[in-house]
Amino acid sequence: MSIQFDNVTVLKKGNVYFDGKCVSHTVLFADGTKKTLGVILPSTLNFGTASPEIMEIVSGSCRIRLKGEEAWNTYGAGTQFSVPGNSSFDIEVTEAVDYVCHYG
Repeated sequence: MSIQFDNVTVLKKGNVYFDGKCVSHTVLFADGTKKTLGVILPSTLNFGTASPEIMEIVSGSCRIRLKGEEAWNTYGAGTQFSVPGNSSFDIEVTEAVDYVCHYG
């Protein structure tokens, strides 16, 4: 996992979800791909997905439960998990999580 993205465009307006418990910024790459960089504050939330996503945990830790599954899995800094498109996942955060969401 790289520590930075070079030669990108960052949209200034933040994406604020769940009354400010999740805030991210969109990063656009020259090849047309898009990622978001964000922070999730302590909470339990449900996110829906339109396209497949890979969530890379940069710092902190969280528990994840994918739609249709009963088991929760724990992810910490340096790990990632995949979520199918047209799906959802529950996330439980007990300490702030920095993340990168890779779309597509």
